[in-house]
Amino acid sequence: MMQNEEVAKVLDEIGDMLEVGGENFFRVRAYRNAARSVRDQPVAVAELSPQQLDEIPGIGADLAGKISTLIKTGELPLHRELAEKFPPALLELRDLPGLGPKRLKLLIDHLDIHGKDDLEREARAGKLRKLRGFGAKMEERILESLARREHAAGKRISYVEAARIAERLVAHLRKCRAVEQLEVAGSFRRRRETVGDLDLLAAAARADPVMKQFAAFPDVITVTGAGETKASLVLRGGLQVDLRVVPQASFGAALLYFTGSKSHNVHLRRIAQARGFLLNEYGLFRGRSTIAGKTEEQVYKALGLTWMPPELREDRGEVEAAQSGRLPNLLSRNELRGDLHTHSTYTDGRASIEEMARKAAEMGLEYFAVTDHSRRIAMAHGLDPKRLREQGRAIERIGGSLRGVKLLRGIEVDILEDGSLDLPDGVLAELDWVVACVHYKLEQNPRDMTRRLIKAIRNPNVDVIGHPSGRLIGHREPSEFDLAEVLRVAHEERCALEVNSQPDRLDLTDTACMAAKHAGVKLVVSSDAHSPRDFELLEYGVNQARRGWIEADDVLNTRPLKSLRQR
Repeated sequence: MMQNEEVAKVLDEIGDMLEVGGENFFRVRAYRNAARSVRDQPVAVAELSPQQLDEIPGIGADLAGKISTLIKTGELPLHRELAEKFPPALLELRDLPGLGPKRLKLLIDHLDIHGKDDLEREARAGKLRKLRGFGAKMEERILESLARREHAAGKRISYVEAARIAERLVAHLRKCRAVEQLEVAGSFRRRRETVGDLDLLAAAARADPVMKQFAAFPDVITVTGAGETKASLVLRGGLQVDLRVVPQASFGAALLYFTGSKSHNVHLRRIAQARGFLLNEYGLFRGRSTIAGKTEEQVYKALGLTWMPPELREDRGEVEAAQSGRLPNLLSRNELRGDLHTHSTYTDGRASIEEMARKAAEMGLEYFAVTDHSRRIAMAHGLDPKRLREQGRAIERIGGSLRGVKLLRGIEVDILEDGSLDLPDGVLAELDWVVACVHYKLEQNPRDMTRRLIKAIRNPNVDVIGHPSGRLIGHREPSEFDLAEVLRVAHEERCALEVNSQPDRLDLTDTACMAAKHAGVKLVVSSDAHSPRDFELLEYGVNQARRGWIEADDVLNTRPLKSLRQR
């Protein structure tokens, strides 16, 4: 059965190849919107009928038929035809920072580049910098990215993609009656933003039936290792999954060990040794006597520590905090009262304001801000002052008829190259909430980018800087700027920074969240929702914030609306 990510990847590739080929904007956008809608689905689209696919926002009857064909046959004629024109090596270049379809077209048209080797040769010859829209710095970044790719150790996938696979694996293994306990460990349990592999841990008195059930998972391509209590296999798409089966008495110690991180485990073993214990994946021992092992809580308690949330286990001071009773009370999803970064069909959203409002209420949110793009984002049909005021009247009208959720008038306004904003101050002053973001010229030198962000932060109309680094995980490197200076000014101006929940952004990073907390800068965890289902992405922003030691009091949108307005 094809996974949602596989279907979305084909649709994305069609959109990219159409754009490189000069196809009209609306057809390109249709495929990209369809790809995004597929990724958003909580169920496998392979299990849906064409009629059910047609009902998904962003997928009409024509695309529903194409997706059904793709699922049934494993390919699409249009994808195959386009792929014959664009060699696979060329399409792989899309993942390099800054190389979107438009720049790829320039490379094809002007330098006859058809793959990584061609690109590297022309970049080293200094020919890329001569093309409009490239320049010497872009040429240098491309060479650096090619070098990093060459030395990268294995492919990592997004946490959200790993979560979908993990959910199916867990459901499959739970069908085995021999399984007494089951957890996904490793970096996945620590909620890392990307995952290199999945580590499953099962407790069972008999390992053999668990191993047989594991090997029978439908998406297995190859079994790379199989023993009595551990096995490894590779799934479609290349993800490796490891399973270990342990007795119930060792489950807690094994879960602690295989969750990691390595440095956290090393720290715990030092504490164990200092107390005359031996700590490993089988338990905590004094000589031949077992001190603890059945649960993680037992092991931590025997070491004189309180249990630590997996997100904190990176040896960043969590052990010392546990020893002194200073562990943070980490933010939880149900503590978010509102969402302060969302989009509608007024720009590039895929649902009306009314539809977004109904979903927000269903999700238990008390308020949300409609923050469509400003005019600088022409591809999204961004709002000029006239259309923004028209939308404001619509928000007030819709809000007057709603129960359970309050609507705020907002904007995602572009921070221009010099740090000024894309809309006049007088227009912005009329709004309830202003998210300021950088979308263009992300490769500015660190000094200029720092000045650019600081100028926006000092604008009294700006409430929060959205996705501050501009990164797209695996596709675009973050902008470089002086984080300490940006945080200093943000604290001075009482301007918040965003933790964007989109799986390919998760921006701020966990370490930047920690830095913001220490600097006294408030955060906003936002979905950047482009469809009703995107409100569910808030979970991933919360994961990121938790890894950064963030508590409810550090986040503005945990406050009631009245308190938020008075800040």
